[in-house]
Amino acid sequence: MRNLIFAINMSLDGCCDHTKFNPDDETLEYFTHLTQSADTFVYGRITYQLMVPYWPGIAHDHSGQTKADIDFAQAFDAVKKIVVFSKSLERVEEKNTEMVHTDLQDTILKLKQEQGKNILTGGVTIPLQLMELGLVDEYRFVVHPIIVGEGRRLFDGINLPGRLQLKLVGSKRFKSGCIALRYVKQ
Repeated sequence: MRNLIFAINMSLDGCCDHTKFNPDDETLEYFTHLTQSADTFVYGRITYQLMVPYWPGIAHDHSGQTKADIDFAQAFDAVKKIVVFSKSLERVEEKNTEMVHTDLQDTILKLKQEQGKNILTGGVTIPLQLMELGLVDEYRFVVHPIIVGEGRRLFDGINLPGRLQLKLVGSKRFKSGCIALRYVKQ
């Protein structure tokens, strides 16, 4: 069975608004390796529209980009399938993207049964729903050494059926002071 991994950047105070901080090259390299370990992404409309067409654009036009940006963009662009759950998005035009209007739980359970690499999810709304359904197997949080004091907090509004016990199985400290934390569900 394939693992579903929730990966996201966040501040020390839990803000996950991507406009509040900029990942450095080392952070991008971390996410590039994580992206290469997957062949399917699961997003809601907002996260999808933040990622596409931005990263595929960089994958095809390298002008003015760092090596880390290009490497991440190429890894992102190589992903076999992006599944987008949305009630408001009418269509997607990327070659490897599929719109889904069916049940989230059923779709993820089917994806997990397929052959392949890991499944990655990011953003807030869809991952929180997946957590509530007990479908997330692993959590990858990159914590940036800043306190934002505003913005959307990662776990605002989550309604778990019970306490979620996680086990820390890895961590990495970056030169910038960011820390990547890897947790698995117990």
